[in-house]
Amino acid sequence: MDRECRPSPDSLLRRLKRVEQEEKLGRGALKIILGSAAGVGKTYHMLEEAQSLRKDCVDVVAAVVETHGRPETEVLLEGLEVIPRRHIEHGGVTLEELDLDAVLQRHPAIALVDELAHTNAPSSRHDKRYKDVEELLEAGVDVYTTLNIQHIESLNDIVYQITGVKVRETLPDRIVELAEEIEVVDLPPEELLQRLKDGKVYIPHKAEQAMQRFFRKGNLLGLREMALRYAARKVDEDMRSYMQGHGIIGPWPAGSRLLVCISTSPLSERLIRTGQSMAADLDAEWFAVYVESPQEAPSTEAAKDQLSRNLRLARELGARVEVLIAQNIAEEIHGFAREHNVTLIVVGLPRRSLWNRWLRGSVVNDVISQSGQIHVLVIGGTEIDPKKEVDTAHAVSGSWQPFYGSLASVAATVGFCWIFQQWLGLINIAMVLLLPVVYSGMAWGRRSGWVASLLAVVSLDFFFVPPGFNLAIEDIRYLPMFGVFFIVGIVTSFLADLVRWQGESAHQRERFVSALYSFSRDLMATGNLEELLRYAAKEIAEAFECEVMILLPDENGSLSVRSQIGEHMIFDERTLGVATWVFQHAKPAGHGTETLSSATFSYLPMRTKEVTVGVLGVGLSKADQLLLPEQRRLLEAFANILALALFRSKGSS
Repeated sequence: MDRECRPSPDSLLRRLKRVEQEEKLGRGALKIILGSAAGVGKTYHMLEEAQSLRKDCVDVVAAVVETHGRPETEVLLEGLEVIPRRHIEHGGVTLEELDLDAVLQRHPAIALVDELAHTNAPSSRHDKRYKDVEELLEAGVDVYTTLNIQHIESLNDIVYQITGVKVRETLPDRIVELAEEIEVVDLPPEELLQRLKDGKVYIPHKAEQAMQRFFRKGNLLGLREMALRYAARKVDEDMRSYMQGHGIIGPWPAGSRLLVCISTSPLSERLIRTGQSMAADLDAEWFAVYVESPQEAPSTEAAKDQLSRNLRLARELGARVEVLIAQNIAEEIHGFAREHNVTLIVVGLPRRSLWNRWLRGSVVNDVISQSGQIHVLVIGGTEIDPKKEVDTAHAVSGSWQPFYGSLASVAATVGFCWIFQQWLGLINIAMVLLLPVVYSGMAWGRRSGWVASLLAVVSLDFFFVPPGFNLAIEDIRYLPMFGVFFIVGIVTSFLADLVRWQGESAHQRERFVSALYSFSRDLMATGNLEELLRYAAKEIAEAFECEVMILLPDENGSLSVRSQIGEHMIFDERTLGVATWVFQHAKPAGHGTETLSSATFSYLPMRTKEVTVGVLGVGLSKADQLLLPEQRRLLEAFANILALALFRSKGSS
């Protein structure tokens, strides 16, 4: 410290308790100063506490403090050590961000990190500031931080309903749950609005816009209540933890379990947030389950990307994510629910037309009818985002090719029957016209099969049933034949589509298992380390059609590329930095993750139970391409098998 100080006995006792708590947790302690909106005084309160701690000789540094030019806040920075920020050039603008490495090197007792939900500049180690805070906590540094209630992910939809503003900068609830202490800084809406008018929150022009949009009294009242309720729930959780830890008898919860059904719909994001919020209220374990079936298999890139986002959001919010494959969605959901003792199922009711529900059936109705003793919560859909409507329109417009194929196959069959109609007869012609229906269902799905069925019936009537070249039916005895033909065509196309989907699913599972078996068998049969690495890189590159690099540590612990496949790979300091972080923290990073996401490659740790033996880097052919859930599972399995082989190889050598 810069002066001789004598900490009070109370401060020494608090410090000893904090050290004891850190040793128990194995990480630093997090304190969140929570507010209902900007301007309530969170940063000011944090700095007041920091000055009090400094007087008690606690080593406090200001890692990131945003004063926003407020003189009364800047005064409280005097005397505190300020860690200089990193300067990042982006789009011709210099951005200032937390210098994480400098704070880790300084390793203070407490670091002040303002605005926990802040999004970092591109090329930062983490895309979000809360991940910087997580790394500080893992290093044993206590963190004091500030947060507005609207930035908590599970409350995103509620905030939108209250304010009409969609908050894009959010953080998962698990970060708030890490906090040892949450302190609410409260300010009545009238005082906050007066502060806005006085220019103590934003500059006058910006303050006027804020009061017209977000800072309305009704909005502030709603946000204030949310902040107080959220903090009260945290206090209740702490009280129950204390009672359990000290053996105090109480009315403990019965152990509820929730299951959230997710799909490729944007509505699933709302279901996931609702499920997380309910699970937190009930202190319950919760699952996020996606069932792939013939009617729910993602058929477009937009649907696959939305599914990946939904699964990622569920993982971020703490769900146990499961991807299942079944023909009947409702039966699979209830089977999973019974197996895992689920007490509540959360499903969504998307906006679908009556015709669409009649054709595809209602999964929601099936889930409700089979629920038995399990409660089912149905959440209605909201208005579709216009941008997503455009994306869907593009997807539909680009999917006409199967229907053209159905038209062509029916036309070819009609031509064949027209040439040989004298020898075939009407009954045989009707049977032959079922062939393009079956083919369309097998090749392009049941919708194409239905179109082919309708075209086949119309063609049969127009070309072959008297009077010719006319849709009029002269003999009503043909009507039952047309009805039966149409029904048979629809059923046949549905069964053909089901067979196709089951074949694809079986082939996918067989390919997954076969790839793992071949990979593990051939790895174990390789003679030396270099041969093992070459084979592994080659197999992974072929399996995922990607570029591959395998990095292993040398005697000094520094990573280097030991095997690679790819024409345009660049191994520079940034690549080494990302791989080193993955190696040290044993967590994925890079493209498709939320850590160092600007990297071109996706990096996975190759880890055994005992130690991380290396890093696997994978670069997909398209810069914006993401791995599907089953692809990521296969890649993780490859990385684990390769880690075991490397560990065995090093042990034998």
